[in-house]
Amino acid sequence: MKIIIVGCGNVGATLTEQLSKENHDVTIIDTREQRVSDVSNSFDVMGVVGNGTSLSVLREAGVEEADLLIAVTGMDEHNLLCCLIARKAGGCQTIARVSNPLYNDEIAFIRDEMEISMIINPQATVAREMARQLRYPSALKVDSFAKSRVELVTYRLPEGNLLCDTKLKDLGSRIKGDILIPIVERKDEVIIPDGNFELKAKDIITLIGTTPRLMEFFKSIGEPTTRAKDVLLIGAGRTAIYLTKQLLDMGLKVKVIEDNMEECENMCELFPKATIICGDPTDKNLLQEEGIRDAEAIITNTTIDEENIMLSLYAKSCSKARVITKIHRISYDEIIQDLNIGSVIYP
Repeated sequence: MKIIIVGCGNVGATLTEQLSKENHDVTIIDTREQRVSDVSNSFDVMGVVGNGTSLSVLREAGVEEADLLIAVTGMDEHNLLCCLIARKAGGCQTIARVSNPLYNDEIAFIRDEMEISMIINPQATVAREMARQLRYPSALKVDSFAKSRVELVTYRLPEGNLLCDTKLKDLGSRIKGDILIPIVERKDEVIIPDGNFELKAKDIITLIGTTPRLMEFFKSIGEPTTRAKDVLLIGAGRTAIYLTKQLLDMGLKVKVIEDNMEECENMCELFPKATIICGDPTDKNLLQEEGIRDAEAIITNTTIDEENIMLSLYAKSCSKARVITKIHRISYDEIIQDLNIGSVIYP
């Protein structure tokens, strides 16, 4: 397929990498000349410097022959306009990134009226993933299928766990919970195990089952199954808005720490039942005053990856909380996989 990607931020660059690996003909557009040069050279794709809402720029990128245009700049209105012009000029399929909570209830109307093939919202998706993970305190990742009737949970076996040195065919006699283990990750190897496969400490295993059976499984191996009752959310922004709403609807107590006064005032208006603290989220004294040691769940959600990693390491060192870390740069995966920063989510 011939694909045009407008916007070379984290999402755009990741899409470019994945689609070029699949041998698609990818062209990128961005107003930042250096960014276009870096991404196009890294992934051997064509780059066009310019504004994606300009018809001449889109024509230079080949919109009239394109099969698909994906607009993932940081401005929702910009993305929608890119898709509208591309649809009219080239007749291609279009995907727009729209993350502003103001548009959330009107997404279906916008998509249908503007004839956009798909609208994606990374911030809302991240928030749903974070909220879902809080249901399983020991899980690294949780995905739901069949309208949440079946869930896929990723779990790392700790040292001394009941499952260590146990063959899969013997699990039924040692634990409760009718679950399936279809995948095991051991170091750099991905294994589809049979009944004679023996689990080892630090293996990352994938579990599939219904929620009650997964809960029974975790309880039988001595892992906590009680959902956190309070959450310390470090960092505001759009992801925090989606997440705070979900957590409050789940009946959890939410405390947000953010150093931007405007963001704090916005959160206070939207969520009067949440506690909003305006202060430096990297201030150790502030974190201790606001109960980081006693928090049951801590989510690091600032805009800076290094800050999130540092805060999560500190949270792990001083508390027993369930820790979830947001990382924007997927290239950090190999670096942080052995760090003790809880579950990692990539928008």
